This record gives sequence, C-alpha cells and structure tokens, in this order.
Amino acid sequence: MEPWVIKYRPRQLSDIQGQDSAVTRLKDFVLNFRKQKNKAALLYGPTGCGKTAAVYALANEFDYEVIEINASDARNKDAIEQKLGPAIRQQSLFSKGKIILVEEIDGIAGRKDRGGLQTVNRLMSITSFPIIFTANDPWDSKFSTLRRKSEMIEFRTLAYTSVRAVLRSICGNEQIKYNDMALTMLSRHAAGDLRGAITDLQTLAQYSRTLSKEAVDEISARRKTDSMINALMRVLKTTNPEIALKAYDNVEEDHEQIFLWLDENLPKEYSKTEDIAKAYENMSLADVYRGRIRRWQHWRFLVYIYNLLSAGVAISKIEKYHGFTKYARPKRIFKIWQANRKFAKRKSIAEKIAENTHTSVNVALKETLPYVETIFKKNKQMAEHIAEELQLDKEEIIWLRR
Repeated sequence: MEPWVIKYRPRQLSDIQGQDSAVTRLKDFVLNFRKQKNKAALLYGPTGCGKTAAVYALANEFDYEVIEINASDARNKDAIEQKLGPAIRQQSLFSKGKIILVEEIDGIAGRKDRGGLQTVNRLMSITSFPIIFTANDPWDSKFSTLRRKSEMIEFRTLAYTSVRAVLRSICGNEQIKYNDMALTMLSRHAAGDLRGAITDLQTLAQYSRTLSKEAVDEISARRKTDSMINALMRVLKTTNPEIALKAYDNVEEDHEQIFLWLDENLPKEYSKTEDIAKAYENMSLADVYRGRIRRWQHWRFLVYIYNLLSAGVAISKIEKYHGFTKYARPKRIFKIWQANRKFAKRKSIAEKIAENTHTSVNVALKETLPYVETIFKKNKQMAEHIAEELQLDKEEIIWLRR
C-alpha cells in the first residue's frame, strides 16, 4: 500500500502548512531566477518541516522538472561532478523549466569528502537552472562559501496546530474515526516533524480506521525521552548510586550539556559547603576524563564521565535534601548561543568583504568591517552601494545599521 507521506504530498504551494514566508521567498527565487544574483537557494530547517515538499509542490504547480540528487550519496569531487555536472548543463525534457534539488548538503563531511564542496561551489557559478539545496544544519564553517553564494531560506519548526490540520484532513480522506485529544497528542509528540506524524497516523489507523488516545499513548511511551529536569531530580534528590547511574539513560543531552546543567542547578540543591565541594570534585574528575577523550580520542573513558556525573554527584552529599527546588536551563548555553549568533552574522559580512577585497577574513574583521559599520550608520547612499556590491542580505544590512 502506498505510504501516506507520498499519497498526501502537497500538490501546490498553498498546501504547505505553516511556512508562508519561506514559500513566498522560494517561489520568488525560482520564478525570477534569471534576475537573481545568487544562483542557488539553501533551504534549512528541522526534519519534516516541508523543505523538500515545497520544492516538489512548486514544480508541480508551475510545471518544472525536478532533478534530485542526494549529497549524502554523491559526496566527493568526482561523484558530484558526475551527477550534478550534467544536470546543470543539459536542457530539460520537453523544454520544461528545471529545478536541480540537492538534498542533505550537510551530509558532505569535510576532509573525508575532499573536493566535494569546492566542486559544488564551482558548478553553482555556471548553472543555467536554479539549484536548491536542503540542510538541517548549514552553519558549519565549511559551508561559509555556500551560504554566501546562496539565498538562505529558513523553514521553521512546525507548530502542532499546523501538523494537526494536515492529520485531520488525512483522517477525513481515509474515513478514520478519531478522538480529538488523540489527534492533538499525536500532533504534539511529532515535535514539528510532519512527515513523522503522518507515518505514525498510518501505523496506528491504517487498518483499524480509528485513532484512539490509548494507541497514541502506547506509541508515545515507546519513543519518549526523559527530560533533563527529571534526570537531575534522580541525581540530586538521591543518595542511592544505583538510581543515579540510570538517570541519564534516556535524555537527549550529551555529557557536554550535562556538565552545564549540573553547574547551573547543583548549588541550588546542595546547601552544605562540604557537599558542594565534593560534588564539584567529582565533576572536576569527570572533566579530566573529558580532556583525555579530546586529547587522545580514548572514548572508553566516557563511561567514567557518566558515572561521576551521576552516582559521583549523588553520593557527594551526606544525606538527602528535602523540599522543592526549581531547576533551570543553563544560562551559559543561552549566552553562548547569543554570542555565536551575533558573531556568525559579523563573520558572514566579513567573509563577503574578504572575497571582494582579496584579503583574509581576519583582516576584514579587524581592519575593514569597523569602517563599513560606520558608513552604514552615517552615509545612506554609500551604504546602499556597498550592500549591492557585497550582495548583503536584509539581516546583514540590519545588523550593520543597528
């Protein structure tokens, strides 16, 4: 039987849920390709949010042929040249318009796929057809040239209401009886992954033609990952090492993030100086093993890190602390995220300056960018000329004028 993700694939752009801004920009890029400075668009966002579906919906609505290539399958220089080269040079069948879709561009992995990204960047400059890349996370530094030469279009995580609207429509078409609460729960548990939600719906209701709350509860329980708040409670509220050792088994955060969570919340729970000192001593020892992993790649030390961050911290206290403690997400993570986001915009502008002035990015950051910032604040006419010359996007212009 045909998978429902294929059967109910959007046929036109109006069928795409919750991505109005991204869809408008994608449509403008493809339909006005000849006028575009950038010959590629980079669609980025989480799995199942509609990136690929939007490309096929646009192609179906405006009669374009789609040539799809998966970058994870064609990763090195020769493979990319062999697959992407003919696609950008040959005319479309029946003289139709053509879109070249390169899926999972973030699947190309640096040194292992040497020459792959350089080949992609070179082919972009000579294409006669719009190239559309998709990626979950395009912010690695190795994609800096690709980002600079592409129209960046963000597809946001879908709200559960958008997911629910699609599921409700499918239920109507498939004559599935559903409980409103069950449909809402299934939509929420999808966490923005519409493709995953549709697959879950087909799994639960394809044969029974009913969707019950009990069925959704069952599938959710199998996939549920524990929250860091609950994991912290198992560590900080117990002195039993066996309970603490299992605390992080089902959380999504890795050991690097667990360090930050403990650093933020341990002092809120432990009030005795000796308990705090011993807990941080165990965290310090875990950090020693973390350093050895980084230095020597001895990943067998990872088990010691988790043991020290769980049982080590738990038995550091003499007795349990009673009462309610409100745990919080580490502020340091948010500060790092803010700093990275701010610097990423600054670096992106510096990369464009460096390319146009034939200098290094570091020189552009230190010597040229401060003058450009001043110009954008003082001289509107010259700023517009620079923005056009450097091909700055709207967000970069806003950053310079802040």
